[in-house]
Amino acid sequence: MSPPEAIHLLDFDRPDEVALFSPIDDAVMGGVSWSVFTAGAPGVAVFSGTVSLANGGGFASVRTLPRDWGIGAARAFVLRVRGDGKRYRFNLRTADGLEAFRYEGPVEPPPGRWTLVEVPVGEMTGKAFGRRVPFAGTPDPARTRTLGFMISDRQAGPFRLEVDWIGWR
Repeated sequence: MSPPEAIHLLDFDRPDEVALFSPIDDAVMGGVSWSVFTAGAPGVAVFSGTVSLANGGGFASVRTLPRDWGIGAARAFVLRVRGDGKRYRFNLRTADGLEAFRYEGPVEPPPGRWTLVEVPVGEMTGKAFGRRVPFAGTPDPARTRTLGFMISDRQAGPFRLEVDWIGWR
């Protein structure tokens, strides 16, 4: 039995979907990494930039504005992406504000090839400031407020992750 088809949350066919994402890079702590989330080919968004380890930095990320996503039944997030051989993370937040930590799961597509990546909700881990949050448990999809992408783990240099769509099942 094959898994159910993914329900698309964002397919990037409209500029307002790309505009939901804003960068939050290591500049917030003195680093010099930078990122953007822009429209690429029609219907494709691009998370790109440069990770720098200078000034104690080493991460770049983007996330959406907070909203109610209406995905209480989600058991996994499904992404259609094309990567560059680097390791990324898909993340979500279930609370607003600076004190809110994120839940994340790996996105490691092979370079140069469109791939479906599934991030099971039950396997997402709580993280804050690069460290695991003890006793965070797993996220409640019904409380999802933001979605985002991150690159870190000392992967200095330019990066590019193309995103065709973000969905759930």
